[in-house]
Amino acid sequence: MSALVPLPVVLPLCAAGVKLVIGMRLERVQRFISAAVLVAVLAISLTLLVAADRHGPQVMYAGGWAPPVGIVLVADRLSALMLVVSSAVTLCVLIYSFGQGMADNDEATPLSVFHPSYLVLVAGVSDTFLAGDLFNLYVGFEIMLTASYVLLTIGGTIARIRAGATYAIVSLLSSVLFMAAVAMVYAAAGTVTMAELPSRLDALPEGIRTVIQIALLTVFGIKAAVFPLAAWLPDSYPTAPAPVTAVFAGLLTKVGVYAILRTQTLLFPGDRLEEALMLVALLSLLVGILGAVAQTDLKRLLSFTLVSHMGYMVFGIALDSPGGVSGAVFYVAHHITVQTTLFLVAGLVERRSGSTDLQSVGGLATLSPLLAVLFFVPAMNLSGIPPLSGFLGKLGLLRAGVADGGTMAYVLVAAGTATSLLTLYAMAKAWNLAFWRAPTPEMCAEGTVLDTAEPDTDDSDADSDSGSGTGSSSSGADSGTGSGVDPAGVPAGTVRVATFGGQAITTTRTLPGTMAGATVALVLFGLAFTVLAGPLFGLTGRAAEELLARTPYVEAVMGR
Repeated sequence: MSALVPLPVVLPLCAAGVKLVIGMRLERVQRFISAAVLVAVLAISLTLLVAADRHGPQVMYAGGWAPPVGIVLVADRLSALMLVVSSAVTLCVLIYSFGQGMADNDEATPLSVFHPSYLVLVAGVSDTFLAGDLFNLYVGFEIMLTASYVLLTIGGTIARIRAGATYAIVSLLSSVLFMAAVAMVYAAAGTVTMAELPSRLDALPEGIRTVIQIALLTVFGIKAAVFPLAAWLPDSYPTAPAPVTAVFAGLLTKVGVYAILRTQTLLFPGDRLEEALMLVALLSLLVGILGAVAQTDLKRLLSFTLVSHMGYMVFGIALDSPGGVSGAVFYVAHHITVQTTLFLVAGLVERRSGSTDLQSVGGLATLSPLLAVLFFVPAMNLSGIPPLSGFLGKLGLLRAGVADGGTMAYVLVAAGTATSLLTLYAMAKAWNLAFWRAPTPEMCAEGTVLDTAEPDTDDSDADSDSGSGTGSSSSGADSGTGSGVDPAGVPAGTVRVATFGGQAITTTRTLPGTMAGATVALVLFGLAFTVLAGPLFGLTGRAAEELLARTPYVEAVMGR
């Protein structure tokens, strides 16, 4: 079984190399390769999850070299569960991207740029989950980030380049800090193998150990986008194509949470920084959700809820109890799925109405009932409405907080409850504006390009060109007259958003079938967390016990 452990990393990398060689030829073959590889990764991940749950952590020594000399990959209950969820989500997003490329008649860019970069991203995420030493964890992050730079700026539009520059600067800074933290660990402990570090770090002076812990928490906090290290996120993610935004928001931030969870339970057990982590969780919950309530753009609203709900996961980690860690693991799996779904829905809203500005969108419940359902279900799930998995995950965390009995734990229980209610308010606001009210005149205005690969133009040029489809890239729509609109108020051929290649695309009356189908699959996957909540909580409970015990992981890797 250990031979399967490296395949979630190796298969996407090999497929990316093959696709780069093929280039833009053999479109169907290329799509088949991408989908087949991710299906294989999902099947392997499920196999590893079953094996890890029944027989303990599955270990693979690269080249047969045991630690501390060689690279070790480890699939325990936590990493295998993260692999399963991430594989399912990335597969659905890939299928969604197939539909977007076909709907835009812009398949060359996804085939030649998006798909290889996307597969490299998947390999980096898998390597991060499986890494058995801190340096390989760093390598996994770098693989993931290298691909993300390409994906975030794909198409070369001005908005994407601007957002990508911010993202690249923040990511490079965190990478430098990460490398410095790894060097500190090696200098102090003489190894970076995570199975060897618990005993060696325990023997270090308290001050040195705390400095190392703070350094790693800072690095992973940037990647997880917890407050106050999340200022970069709301401006970076919304500009990318919908598949990119979805996988970034749903998955990449959880890689940071995974790293915090892994290092806190394995390397730094106890409650040395419990109060600090709880304060971070509190500020993330409140600042993030207050930012979401203030937004009038759907993508930015979802970006701020992403920051806010990081607080729930950090809260569970800070409790350092079986109930808290189990709730955090469950909520990570739930949130990856629901947040990704909502960003894909935002992409469908943009394609259907030409904008995600809640002030200029309306009537979608009448114009597209399927789209309304696809938004409503994950929105209520994110808000924590019973009996959905969002409610069950929050309930598990709040119960663990009450069981802790500390002052900060009770404060976080209250803040978590308030955040859930404010999330419901934010989702209800988006629903009322975008779906429930009548279509707005702005929604029906024609010929406005929101985002193209062209240089910026001044306001006068934008105004004069708005009728020809080369207008302003900053506003939703001109105060139009609604000409060219059918009796239902549907925009007829309105040029609004940008393709993978950064070219203008046209809104559609009906949702592209492949894009809608992939979103439906993710909605159902999110609902599966509710139906299978009992067995899943059992799995996360066993994962929490394994993490807090530390011994099963250490013995599996070190062979003793």
